Amino acid sequence: MQKPKKVQNAVIAIRNRISHLPTPEVGIVLGTGLGGLADAVEVQATVPYAEIPDFPRSTVQSHAGQFLFGTLGGVQVVMQQGRNHLYEGYGPDDACMGVRCMAELGIHTFIVTNAAGCLNPQWDAGDLMVITDHINFTGRTPLAGENHDAWGPRFPDMSQAYDPALVRLALQQADALGVRLERGVYVGVTGPQMETPAETRMFKRLGADAVGMSTVMEVIAARHMSLRVLGFSCLTNKNLPDCMEEAPLEVVIAQANKSGGNLARLIAAVVAEMRA
Repeated sequence: MQKPKKVQNAVIAIRNRISHLPTPEVGIVLGTGLGGLADAVEVQATVPYAEIPDFPRSTVQSHAGQFLFGTLGGVQVVMQQGRNHLYEGYGPDDACMGVRCMAELGIHTFIVTNAAGCLNPQWDAGDLMVITDHINFTGRTPLAGENHDAWGPRFPDMSQAYDPALVRLALQQADALGVRLERGVYVGVTGPQMETPAETRMFKRLGADAVGMSTVMEVIAARHMSLRVLGFSCLTNKNLPDCMEEAPLEVVIAQANKSGGNLARLIAAVVAEMRA
């Protein structure tokens, strides 16, 4: 469902709080354990979700639940600290309401981050991956129901969901910073249960390199609204089907925090280069 009225109500409330600020150009979603990037932003305004009408609340540990407005690398940005997931009981419209609000506020580029399980046996926990494509394994879509034509077409193209030029820019900036950056396919699942060994084998055979419980709803909505999209996964645990290890949330958060510094440096460099 698209529910433009809910988005409109939320956007009006946000605009009332940031009317003194320039229009944001880039929107960024911070995944689990990746809140450190917020420290690089020169914050000009903070808007908690609890103060936005019709906006869903984030219930996940480590998700602050607020929008930050400010500058990063000289670029006006809006940052979403905490997202909503299908496994929290939210529908696809709630899972992507953040990006829809940011698009209505004026952003042209959407940067999405997540913590994900590593499916590629050649990579390790702690590695970073730029997303080149995704597999929507949730069985859900935020575009079901009547189409809101003002946002985009009934059948939006997804042949290049992740902007190839932005992927190249990310790889160039990673090389300049000396940050190892893999490139691969992300598969989105509903969760909240972790994957079984059999599921892990299946996802790898389908062509996925990382698996997580977010991102795909947001990216579909972003492309429907004609935003350029760049995505990153922080690989927090390694899924090896023949020797699976438990990956409790505290381990995921700890690894994301450990790797988040490099991701923050990389995103800051990419955003600054966009301005250049």
